[in-house]
Amino acid sequence: MCGIVGYIGKREAYPIIINGLKRLEYRGYDSAGIALYDGSQIQLCKTKGKVVDLEQRVEKEISIKGSVGIGHTRWATHGVPNDVNSHPHYSNSGDLVIIHNGIIENYASIKKELMNRGYTFTSDTDTEVLVNLIEEVKKTEGVKLGKAVQIALNQVVGAYAIALFDRNKPDEIVVAKLGSPLAIGIGDDEFFVASDASPFIEFTNNAIYLEDEEMAIIRRGREVKIRKIKNDSLVNPYIHELKLNLEQIEKGGYDHFMLKEIYEQPSVIRDTYRGRLLANEGIIKLGGLEEYIPKFINADRIIIVACGTSWHAGLVAEYIFEDWARIPVEVEYASEFRYRNPIITEKDVVIAISQSGETADTLAAIKLAKEKGAFVYGICNVVGSTISRETHSGTYTHAGPEIGVASTKAFTTQITVLTMIALKLAQIKGTISKSNYMMHLRELEQIPNHVEEALKSNDKIKEIAEVFKDASNFLYLGRGYNFPVALEGALKLKEISYIHAEGYPAAEMKHGPIALIDENMPVVVIAINSNHYDKVVSNIQEIKSRKGVIIAVVTKGDTVVREMADYIMEVPNTPETLTPLVTTIPLQLLSYHIAVMLNRNVDQPRNLAKSVTVE
Repeated sequence: MCGIVGYIGKREAYPIIINGLKRLEYRGYDSAGIALYDGSQIQLCKTKGKVVDLEQRVEKEISIKGSVGIGHTRWATHGVPNDVNSHPHYSNSGDLVIIHNGIIENYASIKKELMNRGYTFTSDTDTEVLVNLIEEVKKTEGVKLGKAVQIALNQVVGAYAIALFDRNKPDEIVVAKLGSPLAIGIGDDEFFVASDASPFIEFTNNAIYLEDEEMAIIRRGREVKIRKIKNDSLVNPYIHELKLNLEQIEKGGYDHFMLKEIYEQPSVIRDTYRGRLLANEGIIKLGGLEEYIPKFINADRIIIVACGTSWHAGLVAEYIFEDWARIPVEVEYASEFRYRNPIITEKDVVIAISQSGETADTLAAIKLAKEKGAFVYGICNVVGSTISRETHSGTYTHAGPEIGVASTKAFTTQITVLTMIALKLAQIKGTISKSNYMMHLRELEQIPNHVEEALKSNDKIKEIAEVFKDASNFLYLGRGYNFPVALEGALKLKEISYIHAEGYPAAEMKHGPIALIDENMPVVVIAINSNHYDKVVSNIQEIKSRKGVIIAVVTKGDTVVREMADYIMEVPNTPETLTPLVTTIPLQLLSYHIAVMLNRNVDQPRNLAKSVTVE
């Protein structure tokens, strides 16, 4: 969602803010803007479009001098994407300027009251309402900006991460958070504000992550003061030492972040199990799990909550947990779970999966589960993220920054973590034989090599993409462990190429989708060596008899499907339970190449955001 950047200190603010906005482009946005204080007045520029469009306007329209400023990339909620609705927004007096990520749900009633008091509005946004509410409180209560922000935020309903300053007091920035992420970088007599640490990583490795319902007053050359919004109590903040480095958030010679992240999967899967998986010794050690193993072992069931790609990883985990650990599993869309009045008890374990650790629906599901007494375990990638703080315990995937909006390495590293958890529980419960346990440990350790082998098919997959880049529809089919992979493959194609695609269990094809099959319908079938191989072969025969075109993902050395399929993509032979970690690779590459050939914005597909921090 929206990206926030701010700076106050001794440097020129403009290059820090504009480069920070570029670093946050992966979050998805439709407009951008910046406000700088040049020593006498606020210089503001904003535009519909990309940060590069903003740069071009800034050069023509405003002074870029000044050592305090804020910048924003907007993902439209209230009001269409245009110059006027772009952030930052002024208050009526022109004294206050604000940027905002989130939604103010009761903005309409506040707006009506403010209009009755003589306020006018130029945009359709809830953000302009908020900045004028703060101004009205400041004026009528006779309080300083920080106190006015606190009083105003106690009157609003919704989610927000905000940063604002007053041109009459330009040596401070006030920030606040509820539901949307906000980090404060701590430098040497300088401070940075951002939605995540990437905009300021080259300047400092120290950051404070605001908790929900906290605000901070950041004054030039002084300490940051953090208070609770509800009761005004002071907070002693924890300063995180960042492990991120600049190289991780650059493309490294690849044309797109997505391609870089596809090719990073062998190394990040190793990073995910490094120090945790000791195959020769028969040991899996997950620090966040050890203390809570009885919670899992004695659970009536495991409920997995997630969204998008993380939900697909959860579906794979359902097969693994039930097969090995013999624990009942339900996989829920977090967006539905939170509104369904689900039946949850103290004997349930809820696993929440999120790459960013900031997904709004997943966070709401976590809070609901905790209120009902469940033990909540988080699996996420971003250290210090809200989900990592809200859950009782959890495991980081250690995938490194994922900048491309379409998740790739998040999927495989999430499955790697879930596989280790399932194996650990199965071994303790005695629901897996020692030989089977040891075999899977050794095979999991070899997965990075299998992924590297699968990546060698890139040129062949690129040729297939050339054939099908103009198709209007795709059907993806898989069975068992690879049904979720079919869903994920279809999602990747939809996300970045804008081609309609659907994933189905292969056996369900004849219960509806078969009506769509003809010579113009490419069907991607995951047909690897498995317990379902003969059944999948029968499904392929059904498709071929209706003139469907088959693109098959097969195990290297396959002869039967090779003869039947029109095109094949090979993966190394892998135990069936671990195949999702390799079968997803050719589907990622196929989607990528089709999108590039269609001249799509692969890393920033239209209408999508990397981290969905609002409902």
